Amino acid sequence: MSHLKLTAIIEREGDGFMSFCPELDIASQGDSRAEARANLIEAVQGFLEAADKSEVQQRLGNERYVEQLEVKVG
Repeated sequence: MSHLKLTAIIEREGDGFMSFCPELDIASQGDSRAEARANLIEAVQGFLEAADKSEVQQRLGNERYVEQLEVKVG
């Protein structure tokens, strides 16, 4: 069994949390950060099991950059 290292972006949204994997364009949610992360892992695993290999490669093949921005305010 092989492993993929992917990005999880988790943000508070109201009373819960939203989780997003930008490499595969998959999102999930949960009542806590841990639940949102676990649900995202489950969603990613389900996608990888069901998707055609060409679709997975297409999504993983895009260039993505996660960077911090510094902007002037005021």
